[in-house]
Amino acid sequence: MKFKIPAFLLALALTAPLAFMAYADQAQPQEQALAPTADQSTATRLVYGLLSDSRFAYRPKPMNAGLADDVFKRYLESLDTSKQYFTQADIDSFTPYKAQMADAIRNGDLTPAYAIFDVYKQRLGERVTYARQLLDQDFDFTGHERWEYDRKKAPWPADTGELNELWRKSVMNDWLRLKLAGKRPADIRATLDKRYANMVQSIGELKSEDIFSLFLNGYTRAIDPHTDYFTPRTAENFNQAMSLSLEGIGAQLQKQDDVVVIREIIPGGPAALDGTLKPGDRIVGVGQGANGAIEDVIGWRIDDVVAKIRGNKGTQVRLEYIPAERGVDGTHHTVVITRQRVQLSEQAAKSKTYTIPGADGGSERRIGVIELPAFYQDFEGRRRNSDDYTSATRDVANLLKQFKQEGMDGVVMDLRNNGGGSLDEAVQLTGLFIDQGPVVQERESGGRITINGDRKPGVAWDGPMAVLINRGSASASEIFAGAMQDYGRALVIGETTFGKGTVQNIVNLDRWPGGDRNQQRFGQVKLTIAQFFRVSGSSTQHKGVEPDIAYPLSVDASEFGESTYDNALPWSHIADVPHQQYGNFAPMLPRLQEQHAARIAHDVEFQWWIEDVDHYREETAKKYLTLNENERRAERDRQENQRRERQATRKALGLELDPLADDNDDGLQASERDVVKDAAREKAAEKRPDPLQREGAAILANAIDMLGNDPPLSAQVLLESGSALRWAR
Repeated sequence: MKFKIPAFLLALALTAPLAFMAYADQAQPQEQALAPTADQSTATRLVYGLLSDSRFAYRPKPMNAGLADDVFKRYLESLDTSKQYFTQADIDSFTPYKAQMADAIRNGDLTPAYAIFDVYKQRLGERVTYARQLLDQDFDFTGHERWEYDRKKAPWPADTGELNELWRKSVMNDWLRLKLAGKRPADIRATLDKRYANMVQSIGELKSEDIFSLFLNGYTRAIDPHTDYFTPRTAENFNQAMSLSLEGIGAQLQKQDDVVVIREIIPGGPAALDGTLKPGDRIVGVGQGANGAIEDVIGWRIDDVVAKIRGNKGTQVRLEYIPAERGVDGTHHTVVITRQRVQLSEQAAKSKTYTIPGADGGSERRIGVIELPAFYQDFEGRRRNSDDYTSATRDVANLLKQFKQEGMDGVVMDLRNNGGGSLDEAVQLTGLFIDQGPVVQERESGGRITINGDRKPGVAWDGPMAVLINRGSASASEIFAGAMQDYGRALVIGETTFGKGTVQNIVNLDRWPGGDRNQQRFGQVKLTIAQFFRVSGSSTQHKGVEPDIAYPLSVDASEFGESTYDNALPWSHIADVPHQQYGNFAPMLPRLQEQHAARIAHDVEFQWWIEDVDHYREETAKKYLTLNENERRAERDRQENQRRERQATRKALGLELDPLADDNDDGLQASERDVVKDAAREKAAEKRPDPLQREGAAILANAIDMLGNDPPLSAQVLLESGSALRWAR
């Protein structure tokens, strides 16, 4: 088989593992016999051809007994992550399927996957029945029992009796959370009974493509942690997320009970411009066109409802809805909305500014911060050679232009929790800050090395800058941060990054002979095709990018990061490539570190963050929760008192107040909360004080002052004094 890899490469970090979505439904779905399809069989063979061929996969693996065992193991874990449904006897009964796994993947025979799922579905029903029966009794929370929630490394339960004990403690924990939140026994019983019943409801809503996706991702993840299979629907969602746009009405939806509810109206979208719909309204029917018949969508899966509402730009959709204030039995209304292309601006680059007092009575510094949540790009728009396709680099360039107009002294690029995205965007974004040069090296499976770099003369920002990173900064974020560090262009501040140094490419399986890319039958594969290296020659794989000024660790490398994957590529190194060296910050780092340490010692919010991190790590290290009510209540009271005391301190010091200071654990799941209030809480969380970001701005301000006030140090640090870059003024 021959297939040309498209030119648009991705440097993607963590794609969340596929999991079963829980929908809170009451109406019982119509049972469907789940069985593999001919297209799924074909897709399996196509994926096998890709992953076992060195022309496509960076680290191809032959389908032998060892790989087959790994696929079997990962599929079981994707079904039963916490080992709370299958017993060891079940695992033993799957032995014949384990032996068939290699031939099944080669030949596209999905019988073993569906047979195992059938057992899982049966076991889930049995567990739910047992859990609901437990609700008829009273629980004793005065003992010393504990719920050990981390069971990833635990053995499979020996028998049903052991499973019962696990579930009894799990139900006790659910009950205790609601009790501590002030719920009465009758309300707790009703809430949990409905919650557990919905688990069966959710499994009944699964389609054949869901089972197939879980199984095939068990195979792709056995190749490496970042190779994934996308069904046609998940591929569409992925592309929309990367382009920050979609064609529809511009509303964020959520399933609650058996109805889809509007969680948020997207500003500037068709629904917002129409003004009829509002958060909390319940969508009960969908029709196509101004006069099309309306289908009742009560009890539908949310993705099926979304598929009905989305559509091509310029087409119309009729929605039947119940206004939020009318309740579930309120009068139905209808509205016709014309679909348009909706920009998901909430996920785009954003800016804020800090005014930092001058050191030793000096003038204050204004530092601009750009928060970039992902390296997004509208790939399809770029393929069409559109002049206005969505691009992280374009958005950042516009923000930098504003900063220059406002006379900012320095810029901090905040890449915390930026999991990556387009490799091309990482290269282009680097080009905004350097005047031409290599940015990243790529090594393909055959050993060929290519260099991607900035070829455009000039820079968008020639002033002082820093990059803020943490353990959640991955892939494309590491390319950018590493380049800024290698060039001596920016101070890198925060924590060591994730450590993902591989490049992925999206392969459309419908492009293969016999497929039709317009029909979207076989899905897509996000395939690892190369490893990237910094211009210094070092890989970020496992090691990540280490900061120049380090914050206390919020998470350990053994808990989160590339090093936690058992089949990740090892670290490696290649030759460096010549590149301009704008600066060498080493001579000034000790003084910056001293100033940083002295400042955070008196920064109450930064110290609170350190306290919270230490407490979180201490609690998670235990991997269990006590089921003693007095102990749990004491911890809850401690947290409430701590929040009140901190809020009082903020008021006394004139600091920005925490909008979530009164937020307590309500014991509920997302689908059980008031949609409008939960969305408001989510928005409020975005406005919480950010001492880490503020400190990053302060460190940059210190560096500007230090270089401006110490000419000998400036001459030592700024190696390219004749360049256009201006650190000291």
